[in-house]
Amino acid sequence: MAKLIEMRVTWGETMLELTKTHPNVIVLDGDLGNSTMAQIVAYNAPDFYMNMGIAEQNMMGVAAGMASAGLIPWLSSFACFLANRDLDQLRVTVTQPKLNVKLAGHYSGILTGKTGKTHIDVGDIAIMRALPHMTVVAPADSVECRQAVLALTDMPGPAYLRITRDATPVIFGEDYRFAIGSVVPVREGKDLTIFGTGVQTTRAMEACDLLASEGISAHLVHVPTLKPIAVEGLVAAARKSGRVLTTEDHNIIGGLGGAVAEVLGQHHPVRMKIHGLQDCYGESGPNDAMLEKYGLTPKHIAAAAKALLNKAR
Repeated sequence: MAKLIEMRVTWGETMLELTKTHPNVIVLDGDLGNSTMAQIVAYNAPDFYMNMGIAEQNMMGVAAGMASAGLIPWLSSFACFLANRDLDQLRVTVTQPKLNVKLAGHYSGILTGKTGKTHIDVGDIAIMRALPHMTVVAPADSVECRQAVLALTDMPGPAYLRITRDATPVIFGEDYRFAIGSVVPVREGKDLTIFGTGVQTTRAMEACDLLASEGISAHLVHVPTLKPIAVEGLVAAARKSGRVLTTEDHNIIGGLGGAVAEVLGQHHPVRMKIHGLQDCYGESGPNDAMLEKYGLTPKHIAAAAKALLNKAR
């Protein structure tokens, strides 16, 4: 049984760690510190923390000013707010001038702890990917999350980190090394290639086991960086089987599937299927029920893989 750790806790602990090595880092909290774990910094290093209230547009403007003065602001809020409520300020004051502002989009995807459908955003990757100069990362577990926070902090320019709410399996060991713009082979196979991102990669791992029990060999690749996308890595993985399935806790439009299709369509066209939310909004409910309703469970991924193979044959 894999160890379960909340990625949001890892983010808070890593931010606290950064306050000891990066004196110019500061956490700007949209009054959600007890949910996003920004409170870890607030309680232990208050000089590196500011509660900006429920005023995301203002928070983005403050972050732009801080970045202009040499600070590295990390904005902490729910993904739905950072990707939508302050989008104009993000576009004009941060991404256009390429300012060094980092966004921690917590409670991403459909599993948000029954916060209500207004607090669920399944289009944040699409929004962030479409902004020029923006780096977009969706870690699969707490190990990768910690390393991504460190890497994005040291990387100049705007960045968006997609973080989930609940404890999820740790799939990487301490020897794992995250690199911005790379893909991570998780499992070797020959019948089809599966690309996953974020925590959905862990469900794809279970789907590969289900497929293996039926004699289907799946090559699984984790894509933590949605932008800049690893063109050569994606093409090499697609070549292994000539059939590609992408899976994500996100709308099928504009997310991982769209990014992979953009790459393969130009560099190595193959038969492909995009698996994820079918261009709909998520509702609010228990995790298992949500995954079942929107078809994101391992068995749904396996079914999509078999459908792709049957169509190919």
